[in-house]
Amino acid sequence: MSLSLPVVALAALVLVSGALATWSEIKERRRVHLVTKPLATALIIAVAALAPVPVPPVYKTLVLAGLCFSLLGDVALMFDDKWFTAGLVAFLAAQCLYILAFRPRPGHPPGLSTLLPYILFGLLMFFLLAPKLGPMKVPVFVYIAAITTMAGFAAARYVDIGGTKTLLAFAGGVLFLISDSVLAYDRFAKKVPLARLFVLGTYFPAQLLIALSV
Repeated sequence: MSLSLPVVALAALVLVSGALATWSEIKERRRVHLVTKPLATALIIAVAALAPVPVPPVYKTLVLAGLCFSLLGDVALMFDDKWFTAGLVAFLAAQCLYILAFRPRPGHPPGLSTLLPYILFGLLMFFLLAPKLGPMKVPVFVYIAAITTMAGFAAARYVDIGGTKTLLAFAGGVLFLISDSVLAYDRFAKKVPLARLFVLGTYFPAQLLIALSV
């Protein structure tokens, strides 16, 4: 796998913007955060957009659409709590698009041994969060099911096909799952030390790896 110079430059800018977004979130520099967080995701979209059209071409389309919904989710989550549900819906749409991108090839169903760790992790997360969810119980359950399916399909795709790009998607899926798990646990269950660092410090690399998998 070789990357063009523009893609390498954009990826470097993603890391810089992501680092600034993480720093500004921790230090509560709101104006910096309002610029750098969506900027990082927009640059990630550009990374995927510049990638050669893969086989099948629909993979790139689905990943780009997922990244665009992620950008909407990023913007929603930067504002008041009343926008949390809108952000959750946007990221749910992104996960569904990633699921379609990573879905198993016809005749190659994912092995239970690959999916089982993700299923168990999702059930554990819901068990830990459920007592504090209240009316958010069903939406959060649906989102957990979606993100664990996404990550599990990315892992199964790597096991099935192999290669660098499927490995990048696999790693991106794992980091995305970690990011959202820390976010949910910190929000609904118990405050996590350095939660903002863990959430954004895994989120931007996750999305960048998925973009590079195109």
